[in-house]
Amino acid sequence: MTKALVRSRKVGGSIVVSIPKEVTEQEGIREGELVEIDVRKARKDWFGSLKGVGSFSKEEELRAHD
Repeated sequence: MTKALVRSRKVGGSIVVSIPKEVTEQEGIREGELVEIDVRKARKDWFGSLKGVGSFSKEEELRAHD
């Protein structure tokens, strides 16, 4: 199982999230396949709370939501 932090967007009357290319390649997902997802709203506990600290890497962001 691979985790990814993605931003939702509105398309018509729906909210949509995209699976990043890296995840589809790692998991071998192709267009039209049925996939199972677990949806959980990301917490923003630490993001932006410490001024002067640089940006988080993708791995650090994912660990923050485990």
